[in-house]
Amino acid sequence: MVKLSTRPYSRYSREAALVLGQLIRLARIGHKLTFAELAERAGVSRGLLHRIERGDPGCAIGSVFEVAAIVGVRLFDADQPTLAKAVANNEAMLALLPKSVRKSPRAVKDDF
Repeated sequence: MVKLSTRPYSRYSREAALVLGQLIRLARIGHKLTFAELAERAGVSRGLLHRIERGDPGCAIGSVFEVAAIVGVRLFDADQPTLAKAVANNEAMLALLPKSVRKSPRAVKDDF
């Protein structure tokens, strides 16, 4: 039997995923949605939904965001028009930056 190694996540990441999962669960219960109903609406398995609500940081981010959107958990504390504006602003900034970053093969000599 092959033992799969688990990726180590920082405490901050684990706690952030847990808080998001708890918010999703609270919203699901507040909307009186069953596990099965929410899983079907989000297009995910009940097992994945259970992992999301438990705060498993290994869940696919797209699935987590979709579940959060369905139950009304706001991400980034912004509404849709604000998010769209942020996307456009970020795309404009990214267009000005280089496509990739590489380390210089030479050490910089800055001892004058």
